[in-house]
Amino acid sequence: MVAVIKTSSSIRSILNYNENKVEIGKAECISAVNYPLELEKLSFTSKLNRFLKLAELNTNAKRNTVHISLNFDPSENHSKEKLVEIADTYMEKLGFGRQPYLVYQHYDAGHPHCHIVTNNIQRDGKRIDLHLLGIRKSEPARKEIEEMFGLVKADGRKQKEQFSLNPIDVSRVQYGKAESKKAINSILSKVLFDYKYSSLPELNAVLNLYNVHADRGSEESRVFKNNGLLYKILDENSKPIGVPIKASEFYSRPTLKFLEEKFRVNETKKEYCKSHVKNALRHAFSDERMTSVERLSERLKDEAIHTILRKSSEGKLYGITFIDFKTQSVVNGSSQGKEFSAKGIQETCAMNILALERKYQSSLSTASENFQNIELKEYVKKNLADILLRGEKVNEYVSKQFKQKKKKRLFKGI
Repeated sequence: MVAVIKTSSSIRSILNYNENKVEIGKAECISAVNYPLELEKLSFTSKLNRFLKLAELNTNAKRNTVHISLNFDPSENHSKEKLVEIADTYMEKLGFGRQPYLVYQHYDAGHPHCHIVTNNIQRDGKRIDLHLLGIRKSEPARKEIEEMFGLVKADGRKQKEQFSLNPIDVSRVQYGKAESKKAINSILSKVLFDYKYSSLPELNAVLNLYNVHADRGSEESRVFKNNGLLYKILDENSKPIGVPIKASEFYSRPTLKFLEEKFRVNETKKEYCKSHVKNALRHAFSDERMTSVERLSERLKDEAIHTILRKSSEGKLYGITFIDFKTQSVVNGSSQGKEFSAKGIQETCAMNILALERKYQSSLSTASENFQNIELKEYVKKNLADILLRGEKVNEYVSKQFKQKKKKRLFKGI
């Protein structure tokens, strides 16, 4: 369990935040402690007024609102009753057991968590000291609660650190439904909420790195016709194995409807991230020796960008996707402009090959003539495949010429 404590001077804004989540179906108020009425009878106003009346008892307190989130491992799926019991135990150990507080179960992240809203002004007007509350009270309470309730321990994690992500070990996972669901959920909890993707293929570009695939099924299948979605584990050959799990069975309910909303929001977010990929591509192509997409892929790794080459069954490259780990975004090459589409990149590589050939041929023979730029482009379009096949040989040839010229300069200097 990971506990995060935040303080504020506005109980209204904190309460509004949680109640708005309830209104849009992304949260539920599951407990109201030390209130005169039962939870079902509490309106927004009655919830708020309970806190405001206590705040009036000490107007000198600059920060009188406490907002806590209790976060659990993605593998855990606690009932409302257990969450309430954990929250009550935590608040008692924190020293807030006699304070009014509201517990909200949230469904807006990939891991189970709840929020607790309270204040630190007691009935006698005295403040509960918030200084170093996390270290003094929260950390010891967290460790005790992990033992009491058998929770996944958070030792070794920073409070705000996100859960670690590793590919599913397909050689070790047992392919029963429970095991498959647990393995897939650990990946979804990170990727779905951290990465910026705007289509199902873009999402799968990231998921596939971790041996997971989101599948709508064939157009004739019942899953596709009902707008369903299945999540599957992939083996080392990218073939589905184990038991497919319906999207609706996961804690965060990553259904097609859920993803379509993500696609819409992420499309806007990605606009601010594309420049990193574009700048990395331009920098890579400033090197005249960038003569193949494979070499480009290796160069982009230095910028934390993973390149996915989409090829036909005949081996022809028809698309390029970039996964930028720095900005956690998925970008199609064509969205960066024609020059960075699959065709544009291949043409640039081919032009670099020809330019290198001409450059070093001219260094050996002053009679050779350079192509004009427009002629070079036309030649590339007509002979693209043939030129690209010559790429590796040109690299070797160029490397040899460099060595010869370098040796001559060294001897001249002696």
